[in-house]
Amino acid sequence: MSTPHAGPGSRHRDGGPVTLREVAEAAGVSISTVSRILDERTPPSKSETAQRVRAVADELGYRRNVFASNLRRGATGTIGVLVPRLTDAVMAMMFEAIERVARQRGYFAVVATCGDDPDAERRATETLLDRGVDGLILATARLDDELPASLRSRGVPHVLALRTDRVSPSSLGDDETGGYLALRHLLDLGHRDIGVITGPWFTSSGRDRRAGATRAAAEAGVALADERILAVGYGLQHGIDAGRQLLAGDSRPTAIFAANDNLAVGVLSVAYSLGIRIGEELSIVGYNDIPLVAQLPVPLTSVHTPFDQIAANAVELLLGESSTQTLVALPSLIPRQSTAPHRPAHAPPVGR
Repeated sequence: MSTPHAGPGSRHRDGGPVTLREVAEAAGVSISTVSRILDERTPPSKSETAQRVRAVADELGYRRNVFASNLRRGATGTIGVLVPRLTDAVMAMMFEAIERVARQRGYFAVVATCGDDPDAERRATETLLDRGVDGLILATARLDDELPASLRSRGVPHVLALRTDRVSPSSLGDDETGGYLALRHLLDLGHRDIGVITGPWFTSSGRDRRAGATRAAAEAGVALADERILAVGYGLQHGIDAGRQLLAGDSRPTAIFAANDNLAVGVLSVAYSLGIRIGEELSIVGYNDIPLVAQLPVPLTSVHTPFDQIAANAVELLLGESSTQTLVALPSLIPRQSTAPHRPAHAPPVGR
C-alpha cells in the first residue's frame, strides 16, 4: 500500500508540511490507520473513525505527497540499501540497523555495494530498481554525485543516510558536532599540537567532522597546522599511510583525531610499530565507536554514532512520516584509555 503523506501544499505556519503522525495524534489513532483511511486508491470507509480522520486531515491542511506515494508498498514490500562496502564495520552496522527497523515496519531490506565509484553506484541503483524495490536508502552520497538529483527528477523515493548531498531527504549523525567533541576533548586534556585525519573531501561527513574540529580549535585559540591535517579515504590502509606521515621523524603531534575508527586503528598500528606509547606519548580519538575499539589493548576513545536512531530516521523519511527533509541524530564522546592529559616530553611516565 502506498504511504500518503503531507505534500508541498500542506504547510505549518513555520513552513513545514503536516505529517501523517500529526494527523494520527490529533485523531487519536495509529499512523497505519491514517495511512489506510487516506489512501486514495481504496474505496473510502464510512466508519466513524474514518470520518473523524478525514475531518482532522482537512482541518490541519493535510495533503498527499505524490512523490512519497510512489513508494509502492503493495509491490514488493522491499527497501533497497546501497553502501560502499560491507567489509567496513560502519556500513555493516548501518545496514543491520536499517534492516531491523524495516522489518519492524513490515518491509524487507536488501543490500548492494558499490565501493566509492559513482559509475558502480549508478549500476547498483538501477539493478535494485529493476528488481522492484519500493524505495532506496543510500549510504554512498558524494557532494559531487549526480545520482540523487537523477532520483529526484525521476520521482524515485529515496533517502541518503550517514552522508548527504544537502538536497535530498537525509538521515545523518551531527558530524560537525562530533568533530567538535573530539577535538574539544583533546584540547581539554592540554594538547595543542594535534593532527587531524579527515575522511574523503567528497563526503559531507569528512568535511563536517573537519569543520567541527576546526571550530573547536579556533574557540581555544589554537591553530591547526596545515601539514597536520590530512584528507584521506576511510579505510584501514588510509589510516596506516596517514599515521606514517604524521608520526615520522622527531617532530610529531601529541594527539590525533581520526575521523573514523578504521583510520584510528591504522594510526594505532603505526604507533605500536614505532614504540610510541598510546595514552602516554600519543593520544588518539576515533569516530563511530564500532564494537572492536573498546576491546583493543588500549581501548580507543571514540565519538559514538547512534546508528539505530539514524536508521529509524531514514525509514521514517522514506515513508514520508517526517515534517522535515533532514533528520540529525546527536553523537556523544566515549572517553577511554587512548587519550590522557598532555605531558611534556621530559616528564616521567604516569605512576612512576
